[in-house]
Amino acid sequence: MIPIIAIDLRNPKPIYEQIKDNIKQLIITGALKQDEKLPSVRELAQTTSINPNTIQKAYKDLESEGFIYTVSGRGNFVAPSPKKLDSKRVEALYNTLKATVSELAYLGDSESNIINVVQIAISHSTSQGGNKE
Repeated sequence: MIPIIAIDLRNPKPIYEQIKDNIKQLIITGALKQDEKLPSVRELAQTTSINPNTIQKAYKDLESEGFIYTVSGRGNFVAPSPKKLDSKRVEALYNTLKATVSELAYLGDSESNIINVVQIAISHSTSQGGNKE
């Protein structure tokens, strides 16, 4: 069964995006393993008291981003890590990283602390199966 999904109703981010981000993080950190079955839309809707259409939209987005796949009549499963680099997705993530680093520097965080946090994130992701290039 899927670990707890945290929804913040005061968060301006739409609920389906919060669900999507939570599941994506569980996959990235290895809490959900490749080919592991996700709860059905109905099950997740009942346990979270969220409209099934909202859950379905999150699942649909996760599938289009390659994080999960659907087997007709069986449900949704965690997809394997991509074998090929998606250059557009990588570029978008680098742009997000650059903007985040710029904001941290603007807020007065030290360069060494920012580098340290990035290195910790890298070492954590490689221990979870990320590439070690």
